[in-house]
Amino acid sequence: MADEEIRHLVRIMNTDLQGSQPVMYALTGIRGIGLRTSKIIVESTGVNPKETIGYLPDEDVAKLDEAIADFEKNIPTWMLNRCADPLSGENKHHLGQDIMMTFREDINNLKKVRAYRGLRHERGLKVRGQRTKSTGRRGSTIGVSKKK
Repeated sequence: MADEEIRHLVRIMNTDLQGSQPVMYALTGIRGIGLRTSKIIVESTGVNPKETIGYLPDEDVAKLDEAIADFEKNIPTWMLNRCADPLSGENKHHLGQDIMMTFREDINNLKKVRAYRGLRHERGLKVRGQRTKSTGRRGSTIGVSKKK
C-alpha cells in the first residue's frame, strides 16, 4: 500500500466517493445505500469491507459498480426503497439522482391532486402533523413586540 498512490475521489454510480474511507462506509455516500445495503454489496463482490476504497484496483471498483447495478435482483423485496411503485406497481430500488427525481415527482403529484399534504408543501408548512403554534417559525421575529 505504501508504494501505491491513493485516489482521493473514486467514481461509482456517477457519484464521487472519498478515497480515504473504508469501502463499506464509502459506499454509503451514494444516495439509496446505507450501511446494511453496502455490507450486502461488499460481501457479494468479495472485496474486503475494511480496505480503503482509494487503494482498490480498477477491477474491484468495476465489480462494486456492477453489484450496485444488479442490487435489486439479489435482495428481498422488503429491503427495496420503492416497494409497489404507485405508477408501475413494480418493486424497485432507486439510487443516486433517481431518488430525488421520484421524490419531487411524488410531491408534485400530491400538489396536482390537491391532497392535504400537497397543500401543506405548497404553503411551506409542516406536513406530518406537528404543531405550528410555537415552532417552525421562519424569519427574524424574536420575542414579543410591545404596543407603545
